[in-house]
Amino acid sequence: MKKILIATSLLACSVFAADGAALYKKCATCHGANGEKPALGKSKIIKDMTKADFIAAMKGYKDGSYGGAMKGLMKGQVTSLSDADIEAIANVIAK
Repeated sequence: MKKILIATSLLACSVFAADGAALYKKCATCHGANGEKPALGKSKIIKDMTKADFIAAMKGYKDGSYGGAMKGLMKGQVTSLSDADIEAIANVIAK
């Protein structure tokens, strides 16, 4: 029984884990395939950000406490992202 519970838990974690690469596809339109572009010529280049700074920026956009010229646009992009989604995207960018 214990083995079944462990196997089920591991399967659930892998099924529900955020797919950072798939989530990042939405970002790539403005930020480039590898985060190398300043979005619309106005944002920071996200591939140059630390993982912690990227996560803080995304959470700040989400709660409205971060951002300059792109604040309104980005809030709409990140509102539906969970903390796990943001972490998964940060892992993709950090590579």
